[in-house]
Amino acid sequence: MPIRVLAPDIAAKIAAGEVVERPASVVKELVENALDAGASSIHVETIDGGRRLIRVLDDGCGIPAAEVELAFARYSTSKLARAEDLECIRTLGFRGEALASIAAVSQVTLITRASDEGIGTLIRLEGGKVVYREGRGHPQGTVVTVENLFYNTPARRKFLRAPSTERRHITELVTRYAMAYPEVRFALIHDGRLTFQTTGRGDLKEVCIQAYGLEVARELLPLKKEQGEPIRVSGLISPPNIHRASRDQLTFFVNRRWVQDRMLAYALEEAYHTLLPSGRHPIAVVELTLDPALVDVNVHPTKREVRFRDSGAVFRAVQRAVRSTLVSEAPIPTMRLRPQGEPHRWEAVRGVEPVSARQLPLAAEPSEAILERRGLPPLRVIGQVSQTYIIAEGPEGMYLIDQHAAHERVLYEQLRDQQRGSGVVAQGLLSPQAVELTAEQKATLEEYSGQLEELGFQLEPFGGRTVLIRALPALLQRSDPAQLLIGILDDLAAEAKPLAGEMEARLMATVCKRAAIKAGQTLSLEEMRELIRQLEQTEMPRTCPHGRPTMIHLSQAQLKREFGRG
Repeated sequence: MPIRVLAPDIAAKIAAGEVVERPASVVKELVENALDAGASSIHVETIDGGRRLIRVLDDGCGIPAAEVELAFARYSTSKLARAEDLECIRTLGFRGEALASIAAVSQVTLITRASDEGIGTLIRLEGGKVVYREGRGHPQGTVVTVENLFYNTPARRKFLRAPSTERRHITELVTRYAMAYPEVRFALIHDGRLTFQTTGRGDLKEVCIQAYGLEVARELLPLKKEQGEPIRVSGLISPPNIHRASRDQLTFFVNRRWVQDRMLAYALEEAYHTLLPSGRHPIAVVELTLDPALVDVNVHPTKREVRFRDSGAVFRAVQRAVRSTLVSEAPIPTMRLRPQGEPHRWEAVRGVEPVSARQLPLAAEPSEAILERRGLPPLRVIGQVSQTYIIAEGPEGMYLIDQHAAHERVLYEQLRDQQRGSGVVAQGLLSPQAVELTAEQKATLEEYSGQLEELGFQLEPFGGRTVLIRALPALLQRSDPAQLLIGILDDLAAEAKPLAGEMEARLMATVCKRAAIKAGQTLSLEEMRELIRQLEQTEMPRTCPHGRPTMIHLSQAQLKREFGRG
């Protein structure tokens, strides 16, 4: 088959496929153009999930009449002048492909008026070709109407999902840009129904109320800002008691551009390490602001991927900002008994993992008095419930402490600190203890033997599947050596294999889980006091290393209300 130069219309349709993947791609390009034009109000309408119609209205600077047709030419843009400009991009758009790509696969009508012109311009294109143009009265700004997307590329059209799916993608996109630009008024209308709207007052939390609902948004924590940093990190993150089953609610902006970046997601989730239950993920809206010369946004035609000049510095900045916020601001979960005026009942708040106390479902609700306090308030131990929970009194009311979860946290941080210092202190056994393992346990031991040795375990093969335990970490010397080792190996075999960077911390958490005080174990008053004293000295006293809460709180106000004294 001979080599041919593709006809311009075929080349345009192929190129459009890189930029316009689905209706949400059209909305993205048009919204970005509106934001680059300085719009303070953006109105998005769709019909049939964007298949039949997409309309984006803005009050930006508009397009001069003499440049309207040029705006639809491929690689035409007002945002770049020289090749050097690609090294310091400050606008959302810059490739000059969006309008040309959209027009190549749809029927487009654009009406616009620039601020210094008395009349607007209307232009209509079909398949990328101009079919009509006239002058028309119009307020300053631009309206782009895209109809019958992929009408001339039926192979692309048949791969679109159901209208409900396409609407969801569009909603997700508009919501994200409303978060990036809270000072801009956004409105989204699907099939004639208003589904999302913001006020444009510049308050990110107000936008999050519209996106996530009041119950979640009011608990989001503002990231602590560090002065003088070349990489500035801001935004909102969820406390550890609010989490989701997927990473869909991790949102990142780089210089106000919505990006999808695995490294940023990993940095954020590493900061939550040991604070969330396994398989759960936080909610986050994180904005990175840095010199545009330090980030390459010209990586992908859709501009959703970026490349950092110093990815390590970005990773550390995100992790440090999130971790410091969690350490100082995350609230202690609070028991919710009954709202004032309602009949007595126990209930769980939406989005929170219930904690069991005498089989009564409890819930996490932040105590505002504690939000401003670092660590724990001073606690006075009163007693023990069900040989599992320590009862303590504090300035803000009563606390129930899970003795197993609390001891896990204490052991984990003590073991971690030893390892970061001169190394974990090992305690030799008076006489080595022989343990016979199953085939699976033996295989797991072979996989993790190096890491266990670094944690203070001294293990020696003794023929077949038998192993000799010669030493344990000194912190765990009260544990039964054989039961401890077998429990650790069983837990490691049952867990999904962690990432390399997580392995050390996951192993320590597993070790501490097996060595910690158990539920059902009677403690003396002095033992309880010592455990609370050690918990107060930890960096993250509110959760165990696996993310479960160590305690719940019943405030003075709730106690008064329950006893009819409020």
